[in-house]
Amino acid sequence: MRIALDAMGGDFGPEPVVQGAAEAAEQLEGLEIVLVGDRQQIESCLTAAKGPAHRLEIFHCSQVIGMDESPVVGLRKKPDSSITRCWELMAGRTVDAVVSAGNTGAVVGAGLKTRLFLKGVKRPGIAVVLPTLKGPCVLIDVGANVFPKPEHLFQYGVMGSLYAQHILKIEHPAIAVLNVGEEERKGNELVRETHALFESSHLRDRFIGNVEGRDIYRGTSDVIVCDGFVGNVVLKVCEGLAEMVFTVAQQEVLGRLSAERDLARAAFQDIVQRYDYSAFGGAPLLGIDGICIICHGASGGLAIRNAIRVAANFADDHLNDLITEELNSSPRPAIAGE
Repeated sequence: MRIALDAMGGDFGPEPVVQGAAEAAEQLEGLEIVLVGDRQQIESCLTAAKGPAHRLEIFHCSQVIGMDESPVVGLRKKPDSSITRCWELMAGRTVDAVVSAGNTGAVVGAGLKTRLFLKGVKRPGIAVVLPTLKGPCVLIDVGANVFPKPEHLFQYGVMGSLYAQHILKIEHPAIAVLNVGEEERKGNELVRETHALFESSHLRDRFIGNVEGRDIYRGTSDVIVCDGFVGNVVLKVCEGLAEMVFTVAQQEVLGRLSAERDLARAAFQDIVQRYDYSAFGGAPLLGIDGICIICHGASGGLAIRNAIRVAANFADDHLNDLITEELNSSPRPAIAGE
């Protein structure tokens, strides 16, 4: 398997990205990594990382789309960017996967520009794995499609359930629509029509209806679908809240302890590590004819290494074949107005 890794993406430059690539190449068998970016900077980082040189290749490009740049403007004005070149390598079948911690909008935009979609997929969506009281939960979409149609959300349910079943090993994943209330009549036109699609589809036995935001971490559903705008807001709120809760809890608890302080600090560190995003590696852009893993901008070497591992697992489980078969063999649900 060959993976194109955006070596210039992320908040901290190429050093942690190259470090993670070197660790992945050393630990994962049958894997070659193409480091896409500025050759001089990558070579300098490789010297420090000391990875297996025969499994790490450099593809030079001269431009980088910054984290704060407009994705549309960046893709148009920087044709030799690391993100664009990664997608071109996959479109040309030179690599099997793309992994990037760079500008998420640009990563998605470059993918949409290639039109490298699986047969039957209308629009790809970003799926993230969230921890809950009952185990992992897939939330899709969290930013790829902010103006979806009901059919897009239905397909996210199909793809998210297959991801939960085959990657997360949830035997019969329950699917729900994120809404402002549990009642079927609640919500805007988009979620009401999406609800109707699931009810009339082959997934109706797995569909449990609407869930509210507070239900996410209760583990009420294994797969939750929403539009990319709502999903991205939910994700960012969850990140900020988790950071605040852990910080305040540590300050309050550790500040009142003496002899047991070291034990409490160790317990807090264990909790943080258990739910750290870096353990999940990255979020797949489902629906792509290939593999795309989008990493957190603050990803360090561990997160990059795990993202590469996720890409390899994605390929091993032939998830794209399963998605294509499901979408093209199952009866298409009735869509209002057709």
